[in-house]
Amino acid sequence: MANKVQKVKHELFETTVLPYMDSAYNLARWLTRNEHDAEDVVQEAFLRALRSFNTFIVGRDARAWLLAIVRNCCRTWYRQHRSNEMSIESHVDSQAELGMWSDPEAVLIKNANSEMIREAMEQLPMDYREVLILRELEELSYKEIAQIIEIPLGTVMSRLSRARKELYGRLARPAGEAVL
Repeated sequence: MANKVQKVKHELFETTVLPYMDSAYNLARWLTRNEHDAEDVVQEAFLRALRSFNTFIVGRDARAWLLAIVRNCCRTWYRQHRSNEMSIESHVDSQAELGMWSDPEAVLIKNANSEMIREAMEQLPMDYREVLILRELEELSYKEIAQIIEIPLGTVMSRLSRARKELYGRLARPAGEAVL
């Protein structure tokens, strides 16, 4: 009987959670900034998800649930490997610098180069990267992001705004200009 229950649990896990493996890897890749580290984090996240799957409420958003686990695994990984990089620090020198770029989307389109964008994203503090990834790449709602990151909805919106300004500021700088 126990084997049958385990089999049903694994089948339910496979149909409910495994479809979001790409999303999990995408988030881990952006947060760790390394393919191999992301693979390790995703593997750990799936093990944690499987172990705690009995706490998952059927009908709940499995993608948001899994991404919360991935995020927590990334945080643990960061504390162990790169604890000095976790804090939010703005590198935009002034509001005037941001004001120069009244239409950041136009600047982004004009300078669109996937490598440049990737590098700029990877330079952002982890807290900024994660909200940008969850919103822009994974297309999650603010409410889902708030649940995953476990912060108030207003904080998600303000952090996302600051992250976008930081990213636009980095992309708007001439190549080779140092960030102070």
